[in-house]
Amino acid sequence: MNRSRGWGWLAIVAVWAVMSTVAFAKGAPKAVVSPKSDIRWTDAGIPGVSTAAVDGNMSKGPSHFYLKYASGFVAPPHHHSPDHYVTTVSGNLVLIVDGKEHSLPPGSFFALTGKKKHAARCDGSEDCVMFVDARGPWDVVLEKEAVAKQ
Repeated sequence: MNRSRGWGWLAIVAVWAVMSTVAFAKGAPKAVVSPKSDIRWTDAGIPGVSTAAVDGNMSKGPSHFYLKYASGFVAPPHHHSPDHYVTTVSGNLVLIVDGKEHSLPPGSFFALTGKKKHAARCDGSEDCVMFVDARGPWDVVLEKEAVAKQ
């Protein structure tokens, strides 16, 4: 009886060791600090859109970055492959989802998952800046109706 108890504890310790190794392999605790003066904007390849990565690699996996739409910019219907979670930092962003317009002033939040189709525009005289938490490589996939208009 004591021998089976010993094996039980050994199994528990083995499982704990494997789980600890897996957790450690994901990376040690870290801090990411990006003062405004260190943020570098780059052209996103779409006129009126720029990005500034602050954590991760936008093209290779999960990342955190700023996304800027120039005042007056209109994004046609599109989706993104990764789930993403967004907070408006400045400007008056209008997000169109399922045909409904949502005005999202600074401090507003939205999440788009499962390749949810949407469109957006930046109203007013101020650029729209958003902070994006993307859970995979970032992309922009135009919807069929947007491609047909090109």
